[in-house]
Amino acid sequence: MSVGVLIISHDGIGAALFGTATFMVKHNPLRVKLLAANRESEPEELYETAILLIRELNDGDGVLVLTDLFGSTPSNIAQRLQEHENINIVSGLNLSMLIRLFNYADLNLIEMAEKAYSGGIEGIIKRP
Repeated sequence: MSVGVLIISHDGIGAALFGTATFMVKHNPLRVKLLAANRESEPEELYETAILLIRELNDGDGVLVLTDLFGSTPSNIAQRLQEHENINIVSGLNLSMLIRLFNYADLNLIEMAEKAYSGGIEGIIKRP
């Protein structure tokens, strides 16, 4: 068993980042599902689809939900998923976060959420 990952993002952002991370690392040990929100998406339909994806991904170890922008529709859908057990959410999806997760796929849900967060933060560098 292992933690599943659900990426909820705007349009093709999640798919593009996931595809790039898979290309760079060459091996993705995680079970990942993608859910895209667009301008025509109905939040209730997205939520129902997200529940189905969570059920597919959760084999007992939980699901890490990654969203692209805190406070947006994908993030709001993720927040509603927290009513289910074994769900952790990290917003601010970026490429370094995904690559970090690919390299630490054996962690438990809480550790994986921390690793995603730290990978995302450490991948942001400001140079003078």
